[in-house]
Amino acid sequence: MLVAAAVCPCPPLLVPEVAAGAAPELDAARAACDEAVRAVLAARPDLIVVVGEGPVTRAHEQGATGGFQPFGVDREVRLGAAPESAGTPPHRLPLSLAVGAWLLDRVGWTGPVEGFEVQGDRSWQANSGDGVRLAARAERVGLLVMGDGTACRGLKAPGYVDDRAEGVDASIAQALGNGDHDGFLATLDADLARELKISGRSPWQILTAASGEGRKCRVLYEEAPYGVGYFVAGWVVDGAGPK
Repeated sequence: MLVAAAVCPCPPLLVPEVAAGAAPELDAARAACDEAVRAVLAARPDLIVVVGEGPVTRAHEQGATGGFQPFGVDREVRLGAAPESAGTPPHRLPLSLAVGAWLLDRVGWTGPVEGFEVQGDRSWQANSGDGVRLAARAERVGLLVMGDGTACRGLKAPGYVDDRAEGVDASIAQALGNGDHDGFLATLDADLARELKISGRSPWQILTAASGEGRKCRVLYEEAPYGVGYFVAGWVVDGAGPK
């Protein structure tokens, strides 16, 4: 069952080597991510699954690698320690999972870990089914859910300016803070998400389904640097007490 989850943004600029001189601009976001991920570790999960958007839907085994070479930084990351008997993982981590792997390494997680890459335009039915399945991967499962909000909140934003973006981001933040009580994340339209360049839709839907009915949630960070909505939140499932 799911015991706790951290929701974090996945821009490569979170990694200081990628951000270079602009690194201090996201110090508050990094600190919030650290707090959220450490709360998952404090719930003592038997397994952490990192969930993030990618071009295909597939699982990534422990030891899978990714990197930030497309951003001019020769920095490799690994999703946990590679099992001694494992060969070369068949697939590279997408960017969202590479940032997630970096966050887990940053807080010192050394336990079992898996990755789940999910396409952004999947149906709620498909995503909810995977959420239930991932929550059953171990007796105590932690999720690290990677995804950004809209990318259309400024002249320099990747999607330029869209008047709908600020309101949609406000609704996302509210849903992350109340456990999606009103079903906003579950019903977030795939076409709207594509138009506003939202990368968190499918991962958030997986989280909503994985957590069942009872969860205590709080938003730790909500800003739009560079015109992109970034959110950090922590979810703890009711009745999932200490191990």
